[in-house]
Amino acid sequence: MITPEQLQELIAEVEQEDPIDFADIPYDEQELRALVANHLCEMATAMEAFSEEERHLCLLAVAAKLVLENLVLHVQLLREHPLPPEHNVQILLDQLRRKK
Repeated sequence: MITPEQLQELIAEVEQEDPIDFADIPYDEQELRALVANHLCEMATAMEAFSEEERHLCLLAVAAKLVLENLVLHVQLLREHPLPPEHNVQILLDQLRRKK
């Protein structure tokens, strides 16, 4: 089983390719990563009794929910801070659909 520290290292590796913009939130980035890593490791421990297929389905559902939540938050930000007309939300969504 992966430890929270190992998961934090994996998060850091992924962030090299796709950095997270923490902007000016009043929380320590490392503490937030540790909180997430601990929570996910607890989830993984709770799923030890699941079959491999059940674990995969559960993790896929969690990932899908997080991606959807992230998309919604981005759209909300775009609505609050309008972009120039050539970068409107509909154009960005259409671009995402084409990447399939």
